[in-house]
Amino acid sequence: MLAITKTLSFMTLSKLHWNAACFTAGILLTLAFAPFDYDFLALFSLVVLYLAWQSSETPKQAAFRGFLFGFGLFGFGVTWVFVSIYFYGGANVYVSMFMAILFAAFWALFPALTAYISVKIAFLTDKRLLFVIIPFVWIFIEYYRGFWFLNGFPWFQVAYSQLDSAYAGFVPIIGVYGAGFLILLTASIISYMLMTKRRLILNTVIIFILLVTGYGLKYVEWTHPIGLPIRVTLIQGNISQDQKWLPENFTKTLFSYQQMTFSHWDSDVIIWPETSIPAYLHQVDEPLLAPLSAKAKANNTDLIVSLAAKSEDGRETYNTVLTLGKKRQMYKKNHLLPFGEYLPLQPFSGWVLDTIGVRLGSFTAGGEKQPLLSAGWYPFATSICYEDAFASEVLPHLPEAAYLVNVTNDAWFGHSLEPYQHMQIARMRALESGRYLARSTNTGLTGFVAPNGKIIKQAPLFEPYSLTHKITPMGGMTPYATLGDKIILAALFVLMLLVSLYLKFKFSSTQKTKNISTPLHRL
Repeated sequence: MLAITKTLSFMTLSKLHWNAACFTAGILLTLAFAPFDYDFLALFSLVVLYLAWQSSETPKQAAFRGFLFGFGLFGFGVTWVFVSIYFYGGANVYVSMFMAILFAAFWALFPALTAYISVKIAFLTDKRLLFVIIPFVWIFIEYYRGFWFLNGFPWFQVAYSQLDSAYAGFVPIIGVYGAGFLILLTASIISYMLMTKRRLILNTVIIFILLVTGYGLKYVEWTHPIGLPIRVTLIQGNISQDQKWLPENFTKTLFSYQQMTFSHWDSDVIIWPETSIPAYLHQVDEPLLAPLSAKAKANNTDLIVSLAAKSEDGRETYNTVLTLGKKRQMYKKNHLLPFGEYLPLQPFSGWVLDTIGVRLGSFTAGGEKQPLLSAGWYPFATSICYEDAFASEVLPHLPEAAYLVNVTNDAWFGHSLEPYQHMQIARMRALESGRYLARSTNTGLTGFVAPNGKIIKQAPLFEPYSLTHKITPMGGMTPYATLGDKIILAALFVLMLLVSLYLKFKFSSTQKTKNISTPLHRL
């Protein structure tokens, strides 16, 4: 093995060069996501990172390189945090820059943790297992980051970058985490071939079969129509966030939405974006919503609007979606945005934000057990803004939900990467569930997504726009919708144990006297 590695010039890179390569690889991974969509860069950047970890002499060194990778990824990819805090959060430029850097550094700890655990396990068992260990550890930590920690932050999970590649074919079967594991596994196989130059034909065939299978699965239709198409219109008001809540703009905003709506009474469903009505429900119920609902009903149309609502005692505030027309129903947002709609780590976080002058909202979760709303004669699964980043918010409503509705306000992030990244995430929910998605946003990107995750129609950014399309109500369940993430992750855990035991037995039977303290790059 030593003779082989000496022939690979990249393994002789200095520590400084490896560190720089990891930071660069993190930036390159950002380019695999929207709006750049160079999906092939995901594998390239992962291979670079894997080889850097393989060349690490200690778990701490690998963790530092993982941090550099994560800082490149989040530092470049979530620059929209600065836009939100500075332009709309009320902080000065220096505080905003500091908060954005701190935000990126914090999430960079997760790739660092992945590196440390992977390399540590390899040191304690057999260092040749590293390329096998990484995909499993990565995906479990990605699940923790994306679903559990601080209510979840699933940005830049690798599967989202592959919506137009072969790996998208696996999503309706094994979801984001299962498909992500296959991408990470592919990077492991490539890294192993570059590192050892062994089993080149076998590993190439494995990757080829994986890609061909994925492409083939993209043509499988897991769900089926259950009725005639319904005509849906999405309203994009394009109200700037810094103007939205000004009292002098209230009448103008509502007039604009009503005029755009009145032009589409021929639609079965009309959808306004998140908090499109800049007032509380009790303030506008009688003067605005009651006559609007009557007009919708007279035109045989269902109107979906969004606004904040107070509890009866006035102590709690909800971010809601309200249906008007044939039937009045309400959905209260359940999966709240940390540091945007509620403050975790209280009272410390509240004190810090008050000190630096950042203004944030305070909402209450609506609860998991809420009835499905219906519009256009069919029930639909509702998500408000950030909720569309979580499959767990959609799956419990299947197969009853015939389509998906997401209302969003990305005006908080201005002209940044965030609206594109958010739409990419939303597309995954349509692909996982095999349902059409109607997504109405304040400033963009408003659009319709097909059950295969492809964008059918999309409104331009930062323009008042009404977008109309006919979508088909769908029934049935994808395999992933039936299984869910927990079963898939449990299966991966069992697979990890079986593979590790097999390889450990195989290696220990041939090299029982291997020196466990030998650096990884010398194996």
